[in-house]
Amino acid sequence: MDNAGKRKEPKIAVALRYKKNQDRAPIVTASGQGRMAERIVALARENKVPVEENAPLAKALRRLIPGQEIPTELYEAVALLLAYVMEMDAKARQKR
Repeated sequence: MDNAGKRKEPKIAVALRYKKNQDRAPIVTASGQGRMAERIVALARENKVPVEENAPLAKALRRLIPGQEIPTELYEAVALLLAYVMEMDAKARQKR
């Protein structure tokens, strides 16, 4: 429990894929909580895949099964996330 006496929620991680000319919408490739979430994040970092924390979005995406497209109501939130990740990736490439 944390200092406020509330039970700490387990960590959630969701991996997404979006291939511009192949996918109609981003697709969930993996999801998990607790140790599985930690493993997803560790694998992403090991493979230099950007990791971004967004607990509300992760909770919403966690309901989906791997291979499933994100629902239209999450398009805007995921689009903002992907735009941020692409911007960070472009900056990292410029530094190389």
